[in-house]
Order: sequence, then C-alpha cells, then structure tokens
Amino acid sequence: MLRHGETMWNVDLRLQGQDNSELSPRGIEQAKRFVGFARALKPYRVVASDLGRTRKTAEIIGHGDAPTDPRLRELSMGSWTGLLKADLIAREPEKYHAWRAGHFTPEGGETWDQFRARTGEGFRHWLKAGEGDLLAVVHGGVIRAAMHEFIGLPPARVIPVTPGTATILNFTHADAKEAQLEGYNIGAVVPDLAVAD
Repeated sequence: MLRHGETMWNVDLRLQGQDNSELSPRGIEQAKRFVGFARALKPYRVVASDLGRTRKTAEIIGHGDAPTDPRLRELSMGSWTGLLKADLIAREPEKYHAWRAGHFTPEGGETWDQFRARTGEGFRHWLKAGEGDLLAVVHGGVIRAAMHEFIGLPPARVIPVTPGTATILNFTHADAKEAQLEGYNIGAVVPDLAVAD
C-alpha cells in the first residue's frame, strides 16, 4: 500500500476525509521518489482509491490508467471535514483522541467499523481478482484500517503513515483473512510526523 503524496491540506494539518486537495510540490516529489521502489517490485497489479490525490499519485508513478475503487477511499469525516487538527484538539480533545482510536464518529461521518468493513471488502476483492503482487495507492486511514483488518492492530495502536511511504503486507492464504506485516512507513524519505493526518 502506498499512501498518496502530501497534499496542500496535509501541509495545513487539515482533515481531508473524502474531499480533495491538490498534491503539494513536496507531495509530487514524494511520489516521484517512489518510482524506483515501484520498478523494483515483481510483476504487479495496481489499484487506486478513486479520489484525486491518489489518482494523481498513481499517475506520477506511471500507473495513471490503474483501475479505481471507491471502497478504498479515505474515511468519511462528516462535519469534521476541512477542520484544522489543532483547532479540534483545542476544542474537543477527548472526542478527537476517541476518533483517532476508532471510538467516536463526527456528525455525518462514517464509523470505524463501517470504514474497516468497506476497505477490507475492497482489498479482498482486488487480492482475489488476479495473480501476483498488488500495489494499492490509498490513504493513511485506509492503511490503518488494513492494519486493523488483516493484522489485528486497532487504530489506537497504529501511528499514522507519512505521505509518499509504503506499507507491505504479505498474504499467505488465498482467503485474505489475515496477513503478515513486512514493512511499515517505508520509503525514500525520512518520515515527517508533522503531516501525519
């Protein structure tokens, strides 16, 4: 799984959810740096979330024609979409931390269980749809949901991945019920925890 490159909203530490924000200049460079990693993979298939930031990242790494799947979209954040992380923490720290842990849903948002089920269904579909490795160009929340779904790590136990980095899961059984973690938050750049959301 590759997290899309940094966006302008990541720079602002603004919650994006399913809204779109353009890749920042740094985000474009992060995607370009991933090209070498992509070339080093065995023959592989690519799928992307249908949101603009993931489609642009897929295009930059040479897979602009990759199929997209709305099941691999970021978590819908409802009324929190577009809000600044610092403002939320200052106003509602308990709710913000409960949301990060998967225990609170903003008004009009998607519950963690709904999100986890949706993304799990999407991944299982694409894993079973062909042979060989699968590169999914997705979002930080989707990677956290996959860690919960396939590794058993709840969201409160997983640090956010940096834009432009990869997480590698190894599925040893065809049923894709569980996986082994082979790499987390890896890439050509040093992780920048300031842009984690």
